[in-house]
Amino acid sequence: MPACVPTRATDSPRTKRVHQPHSPPPSRPPRRFRVASADLSASIAVFLIALPLSLGIALATGAPLQSGLVAAAVGGLVAGRLGGSPLQVSGPAAGLTVVTADLIHRYGWRTTCAITVLAGLAQVGLGCLHVARTALAVSPAIVHGMLAGIGVTIAVAQLHIVLGGTPHSAVLDNLRALPAQLAHLHPAAVSVSALTLVLLFVWPRLPGRAGRLLRRVPAALVAVTGATTAASLAGLTLPKVDLPSWRSHAMAGLPEGPLPGLAAAVLTTTLVCSVQSLLGAVAVDRLAAGRHPHPGRSDLDRELLGQGAANVVSGALGGLPLAGVAVRSSANVRSGAVSRNSTMLHGVWVVVAALLMVPALELIPLASLAALVMAVGIQMVSLHHIRTVTRHREVLVYVVTTLGVTLLGVLQGVTLGVAVAVAVALHRLTRTRITQEDRKGVHHVRVRGQLTFLAVPRLSRALHLVPAGAAAVVELDGSFMDHAAYESLQDWQRTHLAQGGTVALTGRAGNRAAVPTPGAPAVDEKEPVEASACRCRPWTPWRNHQCERPAVPPGSHPGGPATGSGPSGLQLARGISAFQRHTAPLVRGELARLAREGQRPSQLFLACADSRLVTSMITSSGPGDLFVVRNVGNLVPLPGAERGDDSVAAAIEYAVDVLKVHSITVCGHSGCGAMQALLASEPGDARTPLGRWLRHGVPSLERMADEERPWARIAGREPADTAEQLCLTNVVQQLEHLRAHESVARALDEGALELHGMYFHVGEAQAYLLAESQDGDVFSRVGAAEYARRPA
Repeated sequence: MPACVPTRATDSPRTKRVHQPHSPPPSRPPRRFRVASADLSASIAVFLIALPLSLGIALATGAPLQSGLVAAAVGGLVAGRLGGSPLQVSGPAAGLTVVTADLIHRYGWRTTCAITVLAGLAQVGLGCLHVARTALAVSPAIVHGMLAGIGVTIAVAQLHIVLGGTPHSAVLDNLRALPAQLAHLHPAAVSVSALTLVLLFVWPRLPGRAGRLLRRVPAALVAVTGATTAASLAGLTLPKVDLPSWRSHAMAGLPEGPLPGLAAAVLTTTLVCSVQSLLGAVAVDRLAAGRHPHPGRSDLDRELLGQGAANVVSGALGGLPLAGVAVRSSANVRSGAVSRNSTMLHGVWVVVAALLMVPALELIPLASLAALVMAVGIQMVSLHHIRTVTRHREVLVYVVTTLGVTLLGVLQGVTLGVAVAVAVALHRLTRTRITQEDRKGVHHVRVRGQLTFLAVPRLSRALHLVPAGAAAVVELDGSFMDHAAYESLQDWQRTHLAQGGTVALTGRAGNRAAVPTPGAPAVDEKEPVEASACRCRPWTPWRNHQCERPAVPPGSHPGGPATGSGPSGLQLARGISAFQRHTAPLVRGELARLAREGQRPSQLFLACADSRLVTSMITSSGPGDLFVVRNVGNLVPLPGAERGDDSVAAAIEYAVDVLKVHSITVCGHSGCGAMQALLASEPGDARTPLGRWLRHGVPSLERMADEERPWARIAGREPADTAEQLCLTNVVQQLEHLRAHESVARALDEGALELHGMYFHVGEAQAYLLAESQDGDVFSRVGAAEYARRPA
C-alpha cells in the first residue's frame, strides 16, 4: 500500500462543489420487473420450510389442512407485498396455534375465519393510528412467557398424536390422559415420529464439507420427506394428510356466538398476531443489519397494515390467521434474500404446490407432521430467554405468564403477566432504604432507591432525627424524586437552616447536588476539598477542566513528580478514593459475578483513542457489555497489511471467534486529529510511528477523492468541511476493511454478526448511526425524540 495518495484530497474538485439550480430530472424508460437470483434461491429455501410447517400447524389447530396452505400463500403474496419489513416472511405461526384451536373448538371453523377477518381489520386500524411502536413497550418477559406457554400447550397436545392417539382441547386434560396413552402406544406412529425427530436433530449437525452442502436443504423438509418415504417403503398403516377438493373448501361465514366472547376472541387474535409480527420485524432488522446491500429498516406501522390486510384476505378465503414467522424469516435472510421479491415468490410456490402437488402431500403421515410441530413447540421454551429474564430479575413475570397461558388461555395469561409486571415495577419503585447516622458530629441521611410520595413518611422520620443546628448531609442515591418528596425535603431544609444548621444535598458520587446558600458555613471544615470547597455538580468527575483544582503544594513541580504527589497524582488518588467509597459497594456484586463467569460482551466497539470519546457514556453500557478496542483514527488495517502490527486483527479475531460477539461498531468522531493529520500528509511522511500507522487511513482518502462515489451525508445535510467528510468516509471504509477479515466474513455469512457505523459529534453531544440507502451512506441522528419522529 502506498504511503500516501498521488493527489491530495483537499485538491480534489469534490471539495469545490457548486450547488446548481434545480432542473427537471431527465426522463427515464419505465423500469422492468426483475428478480435477483438471490431472491429466487431464497424463496425456494423458504418454501421448502413453509410447506410442511403450514400443514403441521393446520393439523395442530384442528383446522382443514388446506387452510395452512392458504395462509402461507396469502402471507407471502399480500403481507410480502404490502408489509413494511421486506425480508420478514409471514404465514401460519406456531404462536397462534393455541388461540386458533380454542376458537375452532368454541365457534367452529367458519366463525373462526370471520374472527380472523375482524382481527385483520383491527390491525389495519391500529396501523392507521401509528401505534405500532407501542406494542414494543410490552415487557420481553411477558412476550417470552406467552410464547413458552403456547409452546408447552402445543408440545403436550401433539405428543398424543406422536404416540398414536387423539389430543384433548385443554392442557390439563392432555396431561391427565397421558398415562393411559403411554399404556396404549401405536408402534407405527411412534416409529415414524421418532424418525422425524432424529432427522430434525441430526441434519443441522452433519459434519464436514459434505455436511455444509447437505445442510442447505431445510431440516424440516428432510425430516418429513424421510419419514414419509420410510413409512411408504415399510407399508405402515397410518393416518395421512387428507386434502379434500378445493371445491368443498370452507370459506368465512357470519360470526355466530355471544358478542363479548367474539370481541375477546378478536382482541386476543389481534394482540398475538400484532406483537409477534412487530417483534419479528425488529429481529429481522437486527439479523440483516450487516448485510450489503441493506434493504432498509422496517416500517412498523406499514408492517401492521400489511399483516392486517393479509389476515383479512386469509380469513375471507378460509385460511388460518397469520403473523411474521421467525423460522422462515431467518431462513430468508440467511439464504441471501435482498428484497421482498423472495417473500412473494415463496407464496407463488405455495400456490403451485397446493394445486399440483396434492397426490404427493397426501402421502405424508400425520404423526410426522405432529412430531415436527411438537419440536417447534419445545423450541419455543428457550433457555436463552430464561437466562435473560433471570439476569434482569423478571423470572416471576415470565413464570406467571407461562403458567397463565398454559392453564387459562393466551389473553388471560398475558393479562396476568402485565399485572405482575406492573406490581414488580411498583415494588421496585417503592423499595427505598433510608438510613441516618452520626459521623463525627455530622449527621448523614442516606436515601437508596427512588424517592416517591410512598417514602415521604420514612424520610420525614429520618430527617427529624437530625438535631436542630447540627451539620447534615443528605445523600440521594437514586435517579427519581417526585414532587411530594421534593416539597418535604425542601421544607425540612428551610426549617433546619433557619435553626442555624447546615445542609448539603449530594448525589450518589458524594458531589454536591445543589450549591449551598451564599454565606452558609461549610458542612465540615475537616472534610476533604472535593466534599466541601469544590463547588462542582454531580457530573464534574469527568469535567475535570471545569472543576476547581487545588493549589500546587509549595516545592512541587507543576507536572507532578514521579511519586504522584503533584496535582495530577492527587486527582488520580481522589478519583480512586471516591470509587472505593461510593461506586465499589454498588458494583461489587456485579463485578464478582463477571469474575466468576468470565467476560461475555455482546459487541466489539472499535473507537478512536481521543480522550473526549467516552464509550461507556455514549452507549449507556456497563461492565461486561463492550469489548473496546481504541486506536488513533479508529482504523481497521486490512489483513496482511499491518507490517508486523497485528493488534487490531488479533482483537477482532478474539472478539468474533472466542467471545462470540453479536455486533461490531466502528465509531468515528468530530474533530479527529488523525483525520486532520491525514489531510495534511505529504509523500514521505511515514518515517515516524504515527506516520506509519496513518498509512492504514489512506484508503479513506482515496474513497473520498473518488468522483464516482457519493459523499456520505450526516442527518440529511452535507458535512461541514473536508475534515468532517473524511471522518464520515473513514467509518464507511473501515467497515469494508472489517468484512475482509476471515473471521468477520465467516460470521456474517452465518448470520451471527452485525456491523454498524457510528459517528459522534463531540460539540453537539449527538450520536449518529450509519444507514445505507440508494442515495449513498447517510448518518442518521439517534435520540428519543428524533427516533420517535423518524419512520421506522
